[in-house]
Parts: sequence; C-alpha cells; structure tokens
Amino acid sequence: MSIHIPYGESHIVLELENVNATIVEPLFVEGLPDERSSFLSACSWPTGSASLADIIQRGDQVAVCIPDATRPFPSDRVLPWLFEYLSFVPSENIVIINGTGSHRGNTRKELERMVGCEILENYRVVNHDAHDPSRLVHVGDSEFGYPVLMNRDYVEADRRILLGFIEPHFMAGFSGGYKAAFPGVAGIDAIMQYHSAGVIGDPLSTWGNLHNNPTQEHVRAGGKLREADFLINVTLNRDREITRFFCGHPIEAHESGCAYVKESAMVGCEAPFPIVVTSNNGFPLDQNLYQTVKGMSAAAQIVEKGGLILVASECRDGFPEHGNYRKLLFDYDTPEALLEAIHEPGFSVFDQWQVQLQAMIGQKARVEIQSSIDSHALRRAHLKPVDSINEALRNELDRIGKDAPIAVLPEGPVTVPYLR
Repeated sequence: MSIHIPYGESHIVLELENVNATIVEPLFVEGLPDERSSFLSACSWPTGSASLADIIQRGDQVAVCIPDATRPFPSDRVLPWLFEYLSFVPSENIVIINGTGSHRGNTRKELERMVGCEILENYRVVNHDAHDPSRLVHVGDSEFGYPVLMNRDYVEADRRILLGFIEPHFMAGFSGGYKAAFPGVAGIDAIMQYHSAGVIGDPLSTWGNLHNNPTQEHVRAGGKLREADFLINVTLNRDREITRFFCGHPIEAHESGCAYVKESAMVGCEAPFPIVVTSNNGFPLDQNLYQTVKGMSAAAQIVEKGGLILVASECRDGFPEHGNYRKLLFDYDTPEALLEAIHEPGFSVFDQWQVQLQAMIGQKARVEIQSSIDSHALRRAHLKPVDSINEALRNELDRIGKDAPIAVLPEGPVTVPYLR
C-alpha cells in the first residue's frame, strides 16, 4: 500500500506496506459541473444580501480584494466571471488589491499566475503594503481598543468586494470572510494587536471554532470598521476544483460556508497517535516554512504527547522574506525559552504569532521535516531535518514497535482531525 503526499507541484510516495496506518482526509466533494454558471447564479441569488448587480452602480469605484500567492484561491477563473457579471462597470473604475496582510508583495510573474495576463493588462492590480503609512488610512478603533488603518484604495472605494477560500484555520477557526480585509488590507500595527500572545494562545482560537473565538472576533471587529459590500467565497476539493460558492453578506455567507466545510473537512479520531505524517498540501500552501506551521498544527491535534510529527513540505522559498519569523526561532535555544519570552509583558515582535504556535507544537511533540531548506537552518528553527519521510517513518517504527498505529494527513491543514 502507498499514498501520494503533495510536495510542491509534485508529490512524495509514502510507502505503507505492513504499516498500521489510518488515512485521515476530507470527504471528497465533486467539483461543480459548470463553475461559471454557478458563480453567476450565486451573485444573483446571494445569502443575506441583495444581488451584486443591485449593489454596484455603473459609476462606482470598486475595490476587489483577492488572496495573495500563498493561498490556492482561483483568482484566474473567478475574476473574469466577476468582471463579466459587472460588465456595466468600466475597467478603469476597478482596482484589484492583492491582500497580502503582513506577507511580502507578489512579483509580476506571480501576479500573472494568480490573476492571468489578460486581467493584469486590463485592470489596475496593486500589492497591499501593511508597512507603508502613506498607503494606509485610519478607519476607526477596534472594539478591542486599538486603532485600525487600512489600504487607501480599499477605504476610498465606493464599493468593496472580498474574495476568499474557506478552509479550517488554525487560529481563526476558518479562513475566508472578513479575513480578506483584516488582516488582508490592514496596517501592521493592527495586525500585531490581533496576533497578540493572549489572543493566539487562547484555547478557543483554534481549528473549526467560530464560537467565542478571540481571533475571529478581532478579524470581524477590524473588518467591519470599513464594511464590505459583498463576499465571494469558495470551497475547493483536492483537485482545486470549486465545489461551492458562498456569496452575499460578509458574515452570513461566510458562516454558511464554514458550516459546510466543517461537515466535510473535520475528521474525528478515537485516540491520539504516536506518529502523525502530514503535508502542507503542496504548492502554493507549502511555499515556505512559516505557512508549514499550519500542517504541523493539524497533525498536533491528534499526536500523542512526546510523539512524532513527520512533515513533507517543499518550502521552495525557505523562510519567508517578511518579518522576524526566522530571527525569533534562531534567537532562542528551545521552544520553552521562546514561549517564556513571548509571554513577557510588553513583548511585541512581528511574526511572533507563528513562532508561538510552532513553539507550542514543539513542546508537545518532536517535529521532523523533509524540505528543500538547509539542514543547519532547520535545526536552528528547532526542527529535525530528514532526507526522506519514508526512512524517518521506518526508523521511528523500529524504535517504538512496527505495529504502532500511525495517522497520515495527505492534505495536511485542509483536513482537520480532532479527538472525539
């Protein structure tokens, strides 16, 4: 028996002959037979709002927020359908904002892949920059007590449309919804506030939970300071086919989509496993180590205390270019030292949230990873590099017993296991 583990734009064959393996993956949902037709219908008969055609007027300046290159949202398919639907709006009235949040801006080549050459040539496409005050506007104070700045193009538009992809999220419960605006087009100071140690460390800030989730509450509080007029969210299957559209009111449509995803993507397990093998579901999700923390976190939900998480993630970009993720990992000798520093009063460093989660995983289990990152750098990041997850799996089974149960999450964070 063998199974394909996504790795970059290819895969690794995980050999499971004579292994006591449980495959944990989402319920496969067939793609829509006619994605375009389904999209146009969803815009005309949305959830909790008037149709998009009734909301947008010909003379409106329209801001369209899309996810950046680390997300698998099919902008190259959806945007042409959207502008077909809004054909009465001149292209010069539309700005497409690449919602990078705190990530780096995408290159022209990346933008071509994301939106398509025709869209890039005929519409204004801008990278959000959370660090440039000249491109940000104060929109008010969050109900949680801090000022929120947002992208000027987004704020000054007459109408705002948010695009996104709904999947379980390791902090916000689910992706999609107002995350396209906050943190998607927010300023870095507000992003730091909502990623504070107390918010991220709260046990309710976790996979598949919207109820009283502090992270999701910050997202919505920030996003609603400059309300979006229409939400376009999709769900995808492993073949990156669109399985459903959730369009309309930014919260009502989002919650409908989250309920749908929870039924298909969350899988209950009876007991923890001494070994969990995971991926970050291949490109574009496994572009760097920062994003790979999501795959680790999914595995951590069902690994035994002191167990082993095996990760296959290409990480072609290594450590992300933005922020202090690598520096924080390298500056502290252990996960325990990292967490102690992060929880010190007044500690506030860009990217601390991802480091905090990685350190919490490292406290619970050992993490070994097959990637393209230099071995020395991985060790400094408190991870053990391996040349082959197959070899690492065999070595661990030799150590703890060949009949030991293991779990395999081929699609990594797209599947969220939990203990019943």
